[in-house]
Amino acid sequence: MDTRRLYSFVKIVDAGSITRAADILRIAQPALSQHVSMLERDFKQQLLIRSKRGVAPTEAGRALYRHAQLILRQVEQAQAAVSVSGRAPAGSVSVGLAPYSTGAALALPLLRAVRERYPDIVLHINENFGGVISEAIMTGRMDMAFIYDAGPIRGVQFEPMRTEELFLVAGPGCAVPGGDEVAVGDLAEVGLLLPSRIHTIRRVVEAAFARAEVEPRVVGEIESVLTLVSAVGADLGATVLPWSAARAILDTEHLVVRRIVDPVIEVKLSLCTSDHQPLSEAALAVHDLFHELIATFRP
Repeated sequence: MDTRRLYSFVKIVDAGSITRAADILRIAQPALSQHVSMLERDFKQQLLIRSKRGVAPTEAGRALYRHAQLILRQVEQAQAAVSVSGRAPAGSVSVGLAPYSTGAALALPLLRAVRERYPDIVLHINENFGGVISEAIMTGRMDMAFIYDAGPIRGVQFEPMRTEELFLVAGPGCAVPGGDEVAVGDLAEVGLLLPSRIHTIRRVVEAAFARAEVEPRVVGEIESVLTLVSAVGADLGATVLPWSAARAILDTEHLVVRRIVDPVIEVKLSLCTSDHQPLSEAALAVHDLFHELIATFRP
């Protein structure tokens, strides 16, 4: 099968329009439409639904879209492997990191290690939620990710890497009970700045509060790390983070930090990869670097 047709099909689905895809690819629209027609003839299925608003994939089209992404990714990896055969690993490697995690502390060390050891590897770092990242790994758009362990997900394998306790972090003017530790039951009146419920941090915090039979007082839902840093520093609320992430993104020396107990709140972090698509030589090199950094990492 001509991979150019698959590439054209993926671009059409991404653009939602044959006309827009033709502009992006700089291909005449009739030629692009012919690519789709030939694919529909090969698969004996309608792949796109056309309307005045553009095009959308059918069920068969969505299945082909997923597989086409994997095929094109493998072709790209094969081309890169052949072109650098006998030389140091080279190419593009995409890594996902969960926000508000140890990933925040590992991003710069990983980038530095790749630049020093493998200067011909271009590292693409993407901070996003675990569900988004795991889907990108399943479809071949991302090589690996360091995220909160979300449990079994079809198409993704998890390597447990570390377990971390969560800490309360607040501005100096925030009313937080004294001591090095604070019980969940004593946090009922503390205004919390947390990510939305799609995030693992939010789910484990709410589960801990439920066990302590108190309601968390959420005063803001913040997905932006920069906004969270500013809000905590401005005494607009406290947040809950692993210690490594807190140190990486916040000026903890000038903030109130308490270990949360009764119950202790823990999160598990894993390195996840596709369970059906092999890593390229460059991705394997970055994967090994991840293991080195985790083994020597001290929060």
